[in-house]
Amino acid sequence: MAIWQRAATPAQMEARFAGSLPGHFGIRILEVGEDFLKAEMPVDDRHVQPFGILHGGASVVLAETLGSIASTLTLPEGRRAVGLEVNANHVAAVPKGEVVTAVCRPLHVGRTTQVWQTEIRRADGRLACVSRLTTAVVEARG
Repeated sequence: MAIWQRAATPAQMEARFAGSLPGHFGIRILEVGEDFLKAEMPVDDRHVQPFGILHGGASVVLAETLGSIASTLTLPEGRRAVGLEVNANHVAAVPKGEVVTAVCRPLHVGRTTQVWQTEIRRADGRLACVSRLTTAVVEARG
């Protein structure tokens, strides 16, 4: 059984990215599963550090984007998720020119807090980054 309380297609999610950091980074939602979101992001000049590999901050943007969306999709109308804490462990370099794939799954979906884990993988399948996002569930305001 799916954990989502709101329906959103990948195209609808991506439309919300327009003019914001996820849109500028070229993040694409690939799949909405029963309990996960899957996305991809290119590794190009927008995403690399001076040594030509994926900047850790770009990985965090991808992970926080997915976790925030996922958290929101589990909530009823009138509630929203806001980020409390994000962390990331970078375990393998990703060279410029590749595309990374990320899968975000819940570790905890509670009434007032949620924890989401995102695994980001290189084109060869090797784990590049694992990140956790904690969100607070609050009432939506205007």
